Amino acid sequence: MQSLERGLAVIRAFDGDRRSLTLSDVARETGLSRASARRFLHTLVELGYVATDGREFTLRPALLELGYAYLSSLTLPDLATPHLEKLSEQVSESSSVAVLDGADIVYVARVATRRIMSATIRVGTRFPAYATSMGRAILAYAEPAELEAYLARTAPSDRLVPLTARTVTDPRELRDALARVREQGWALVDQELEDGLRSVAAPLRDGTGRVVAAVNVSAPVRRGEIGEIVRHLLPPLLKAAAAIEADLARMR
Repeated sequence: MQSLERGLAVIRAFDGDRRSLTLSDVARETGLSRASARRFLHTLVELGYVATDGREFTLRPALLELGYAYLSSLTLPDLATPHLEKLSEQVSESSSVAVLDGADIVYVARVATRRIMSATIRVGTRFPAYATSMGRAILAYAEPAELEAYLARTAPSDRLVPLTARTVTDPRELRDALARVREQGWALVDQELEDGLRSVAAPLRDGTGRVVAAVNVSAPVRRGEIGEIVRHLLPPLLKAAAAIEADLARMR
């Protein structure tokens, strides 16, 4: 364990400001003797993690494999949760990530700052996708045939089930709403899932560019007018979505 700890200390001695280090530099930064530092550096060179010109040492790209091993072991909730925590702290509202499962969205990660719905939302909670911002953020990027199949399942009589007086129930209106989402890159739902609740969502793409999930922020109507809510919530939301997508891309 001590050898592993010292070897990692040698690796951590390098950073953006210290990309090349001499043996003396490494010994000084790690507190190791020159002999120990030399032994660890030469081992890292043999393993392909460090390169040397005979005097200075630099890290090699092979070290990225260690980070990739960690990233590839993570699931979407693992990746998203730190970003949701930061987002919720910034806007003082609850944030979530959901995926599409059949006709519903399913919450896979959530950071709640308060209870703003009559129903308790937790990981595993399901809601009809058509009435949610995250559902629309995902459906907007579905292939035409996939969207028609979805509508055939959820609106067999050419009507969607209203959840509030504001719920879009006409499939043609839903198609128009999804077209706007695709054009602007984000979705807004105003009291269509529950009275008094607004939600803004953005799609999440994997490393291939395919939309696989969505992230949202929800806020009570008393927070302010729609325009005010969008101005306050949308920029941090889009920034969080980009950060999650960057982590997803590294999982490829």
